[in-house]
Amino acid sequence: MRALALTTVAAASLLLAGCETTNMKMGSQEAKTVATGSAAGSTSANANSALERCASPLGTVSLVENQQAGWYTILRNEYKLPPTANLLRLLIQQSNCFVVVERSAAGMNAMNRERELMASGQMRGGSNFGGGQMVASDYALSPEIVFSNENAGGIGGALGGLIGGGRGRAIAAIGGSMNTKEASALLTLVDNRSGVQVAASEGSASKTDFGAFGSIFGTGGAGGLGGYTNTAQGKVIAAAFTDAYNQMVIALRSYRAQTVQGQGLGGGGRLGVDGGVAPSQTYVPAEAPAPAAAPAKPAPKKKK
Repeated sequence: MRALALTTVAAASLLLAGCETTNMKMGSQEAKTVATGSAAGSTSANANSALERCASPLGTVSLVENQQAGWYTILRNEYKLPPTANLLRLLIQQSNCFVVVERSAAGMNAMNRERELMASGQMRGGSNFGGGQMVASDYALSPEIVFSNENAGGIGGALGGLIGGGRGRAIAAIGGSMNTKEASALLTLVDNRSGVQVAASEGSASKTDFGAFGSIFGTGGAGGLGGYTNTAQGKVIAAAFTDAYNQMVIALRSYRAQTVQGQGLGGGGRLGVDGGVAPSQTYVPAEAPAPAAAPAKPAPKKKK
C-alpha cells in the first residue's frame, strides 16, 4: 500500500507541474525553430551551426510564393503561419549565398510610395529617391510544401494489444499520445534573365512528441500534459525548408551549367521528329573557327 501511495503522489506531482507559472523567458530555446539568430549584411549572429554557408554571394535573389497553391492556403488558414518567404529570407542572408532583394507586393508598394512622395515635392531636398537605383534580381527562389502531416501515427496501440491486460492498456495509452509530425519541402531556383531553372532541392523533417501521463491518468484532474510537450507543426515545416536550402547550397557549390551540344539552349533540341524543321543554332561554339571568306573571282578578260 505504501508503494502504491508513493506512486500516486509522484503521478500527481507530474500532473500539477503543468500548472506552474514561470517568468517570461526572452530568447527561450523551447520557442525557437531551426532558423534562429540574425543577419546583417554578410555577417550573422547566433545562426544555426548546421546551416550551409558560402564564402561570397552568387548573385541577387527574390522570393516568389505561389499564393494560389493549395499548400499555401493550408499554411496560412489551417496552421496560421506567416509566408515562408520570411523564414527563407533569414536563412539566405545568414548563409551569404545570395543577396536578397525586395519584390513582395507590400515591399514594392512601400518603395513606390516613397517615390510618389518624392515626385510630389513633399520630401526634403537631397532625399535622392530618383530613378536608376533599384537592384535587379538575378534569380527567383520558389518554395513549396510537398506534404505536411500533423500525426503520422504511433506504436502504442500495437504494443498494448500484444501485451494485453492492465500493462497493455497502459502502454497503449502512452503510445496513443505519441504524435509524430512530418513535413517535406521543395525549393526551385530560376535564372530571371533566361527563365532557365538552375537548381532544385528537397528537404524533410520529423518530430515525435510524447504526451503520455495525461492519457494514463486521465484528463479530468489537471488536464493532459500533451499540450505542454507538443511541437508546433510550423517548427517541422521550418526544419524541412532549412534542410532543402542546405541541399541546394551543397549542389550549387559544384554547379556546372547544362549545355545542349550543337544548338545551344532553345535552338530546337536534339530530339528531332519526322518531318520537323532542322534545329537552328543559337550560338557559334567558341572552339569552332569562323568560316574563311571565299576568294574574289578575277574579272573576265575583254576580247580584242
